[in-house]
Amino acid sequence: MRVSVFERAANYLVLGVYALVVLGPVLVVLTLALGPESASVGRQGRLLHWENFAEAWDVGRFGQYMTTSLVVAVIVVAASVVVSILAGYALGTMTFRGSGFFFYLFLLGIMVPTEAFIVPLYFDMRSLGLTNTIWGVTLPQIAMSIAFGTFWMRTYFRSSSRTIVEAARIDGAGSMRILWQILVPVGRPAILTLVLLVFMWTWNEFLVPLVMSPSGTVRTAPLGLAFFQGQYSQGTALLAAGAVLVALPVVVLYVFLQRHFIKGMLEGAVRE
Repeated sequence: MRVSVFERAANYLVLGVYALVVLGPVLVVLTLALGPESASVGRQGRLLHWENFAEAWDVGRFGQYMTTSLVVAVIVVAASVVVSILAGYALGTMTFRGSGFFFYLFLLGIMVPTEAFIVPLYFDMRSLGLTNTIWGVTLPQIAMSIAFGTFWMRTYFRSSSRTIVEAARIDGAGSMRILWQILVPVGRPAILTLVLLVFMWTWNEFLVPLVMSPSGTVRTAPLGLAFFQGQYSQGTALLAAGAVLVALPVVVLYVFLQRHFIKGMLEGAVRE
């Protein structure tokens, strides 16, 4: 059925309003980041002040904090994606005793909020001597990411082509060869979508690094931005520039993976 001109105009209107709602705060932050540090005094009458980013980078020590965030994110993404692929493959393609129990256990890990277990987890980590270390920050986030990642990869493996798998088994391929040489290459959009989601969640995580590193030894970019805000509550231009610097890696990664991300989300939407 053909779409009328009125319906098409209404669709564009709704999308335009939604785009303004979503992009409005982003444009405000960018405007503040490129504006003068003081609203009453402009720097040499220039319109754009790119030096705000360099000053925020130096004063706020974002180089150190973003390096720490990158190390944490790489460890969490690498470990959680590999384990999620293995666990999702086992729960999605194999039948064994306790498979249903383990699947619902992973679902429980998704539903329990971080605030519910962060305090006892801190004392457990402290008793193991892992607080104020990179592992004290990464291990809880790996566990949380595996819960969702297993559910995500299980959905993909359950809907994968059985014909290809059976043909590989007839040719003598084992389970690991079927996984890494057949299913993983075919499922690249789903895996890259998981990589992007886990990276975004890990990069933006605030509570776990705050609690697990009380001395500030392992301070990530969101924590650095929060402390920077406490020091420069009046400098809105520098705060906005720091916020742009912290958000930039996630935006850049999404730009590079957006085609695979959209494809993976669409495939996941039509699968049961």
